[in-house]
Amino acid sequence: MSKVLIIKLGYSETLDKEISTTTSLGDVLRTTVILNFLKKDRVSWMVDERAYPLLEGNPYIERILIYNLESVLQLQRERFDTVINLEKVPGICALADSINAWRRFGFRFDEYKGEAQSYDGAERVLSLCLNLEEKRKNRRYWQEALAEMIGEKWKGEEYILGYKPRSKVKFDVGFNWVTGNKWKNKAWPREHWEKLETLLKPYYSLSWQEGLDNLYKYMDWINSCRLVVTNDSLGMHLAIALKKKIVALFGPSSSQEVYLYNLGKILTPSVDYDCLPCLRRECFQKKECMYFISPQRVAKVVHALLAK
Repeated sequence: MSKVLIIKLGYSETLDKEISTTTSLGDVLRTTVILNFLKKDRVSWMVDERAYPLLEGNPYIERILIYNLESVLQLQRERFDTVINLEKVPGICALADSINAWRRFGFRFDEYKGEAQSYDGAERVLSLCLNLEEKRKNRRYWQEALAEMIGEKWKGEEYILGYKPRSKVKFDVGFNWVTGNKWKNKAWPREHWEKLETLLKPYYSLSWQEGLDNLYKYMDWINSCRLVVTNDSLGMHLAIALKKKIVALFGPSSSQEVYLYNLGKILTPSVDYDCLPCLRRECFQKKECMYFISPQRVAKVVHALLAK
């Protein structure tokens, strides 16, 4: 049984260039796919404290380490068979390289350039991060790229969420309408949500997003819905993990990397913008692309999914 360390704090999106101290919770959750390949190993996972609820109770993680000075000092004195570093933050890469291990995957620290580089298997992922046009053309699912980074082949393995929601299904449709501050232009317009409410209210019980200040309550709310209409966000990934029916709305971010596991449908704007997906956090069009996903289109898909 091998001893494995996963470093995924959420400070950098695995397939994106950006580095931030705002934790990408969705990126941490979907990284749990790799646990399917490590079920026979003793896995430790270092993560940012804000993402801890997404890993808590996971049956395939022996130990969760919160990223702080104490855990860093401890890891530098431990030995592992394998270190998997999925953070591109230079300091985290340097930390990963300093940990005693005979096999390494993911990102490493370039001592000459002072920046993140890749180990064998992660070169294509790094190239997607650094080249915006290459990323726009990418047609591989995120899970495929992640598995390739650790020398595995993805065959439909799912996210693994440890938390067991306390809620029961109470609503037919949940509106996961709020987006994070990093990608505000991912948001479907508020007036479209309100129009969708009027279209669906005669037929279904509806609920607007709850648990905005508490991740456990948020997961309970997702679980209380039969179907979730969602922006590209953590809520979408939680809905996937909890096997909910999903209508996912995409505009500036890439829908081609997202696999819904046959749980629903992705809708993209019906507009002739050659910039889509722009992968940018600011829109330079007169009207943002998300306006061109009509509430009528969304309602039609909701009816179809709930009729099954």
